[in-house]
Amino acid sequence: MSNKTLHEPEKTSGSPSAPHARSTWGGMLKRILPKSYLLLVLVVIIVIGYYVSADFLTLRNAENVIAAASIVAVLAVGQFFVILTGGIDLSVGSILAMSTVIVALTLQAGMATGLSVAFTLFCCGIAGLVNGLLVVWLRIPPFIATLAMMSAVKGFSYIIQSTSLIQITDQTFIDLFARGTSLGLQNPVMIFLVVMILAALVAKFTTFGRSLYAIGGNPEAARLSGLPVARNLIITYTMSGLLAGLAGLIAAAQLRQGSSLIGVGYELDAIAAVVVGGASLMGGKGDPISAVIGVFVLATIINVMNLVGISSEPQLVIKGAVIVIAVFLSSAGGVQRISGFFRSHFGRRTPRAAS
Repeated sequence: MSNKTLHEPEKTSGSPSAPHARSTWGGMLKRILPKSYLLLVLVVIIVIGYYVSADFLTLRNAENVIAAASIVAVLAVGQFFVILTGGIDLSVGSILAMSTVIVALTLQAGMATGLSVAFTLFCCGIAGLVNGLLVVWLRIPPFIATLAMMSAVKGFSYIIQSTSLIQITDQTFIDLFARGTSLGLQNPVMIFLVVMILAALVAKFTTFGRSLYAIGGNPEAARLSGLPVARNLIITYTMSGLLAGLAGLIAAAQLRQGSSLIGVGYELDAIAAVVVGGASLMGGKGDPISAVIGVFVLATIINVMNLVGISSEPQLVIKGAVIVIAVFLSSAGGVQRISGFFRSHFGRRTPRAAS
């Protein structure tokens, strides 16, 4: 036997350290950070905003954008996990509104702030749990199940509200979810950052998160491989309800009122943000950080249009066009189709051999 053969195993002796290298902080960041193109899109929009309006890069305007986007960002994280499984949750806007009504009523009744917040999140989690049970046990398609829940929760919120709106005067609650700061950041910003980071870690580094990718990619294969598909789907919809409730607490504190009309359109904004962030509506693709960046892409576009004086109707048209383009690129194979077109029409062609 040659010396080369005897020493061949020594060349691979460093391979066991590869998992350790991947487990370092650098490896973790690389796995949870989104694709650079989405950040590039956001930077381009910011540059455009800077050139079209002198008020765009002011501190006040930035605070307004972030405050508005923080609500949708929390919603989008919950919506992301549902879409990751190949489902959709149309009830999050109504659950958000119910959250504002419940917390306003309980605070008005004299309930302690912490207990009021916990009770509100519990009620919203129950709504999400019912969504999951409808999808898993009754096998109702997610679109229909959550559409029914949207209607039921909206009606329930209107019934218990009984008045046009309910004022919130509890300063502890307002400071906790709107005016206060933590580590130099406004509390709404801190809340959505913590939610986003935790969601990214769950999606990339836990068995639960990896199973959601498998369920979205091929639910039957995930079931046959022994994954607890039913349990994980129920947890996912419950989590979406909880995060919708948390977003409602932020909205209630910012507006200082509870109303069954507050959540109108929020579910569409959350879905749009997730899609713009690169998630596929077919499931099995995307990440929470990209979903949050998608929120800021849409929020910044709308802010720029407001600053230049574009009315609401053209804004809806432009927003719809952005969503269509995003779905085409993420879910309809748009990138592959465009690159294939350019390769077939402008690619380098090899000359024919001379006969």
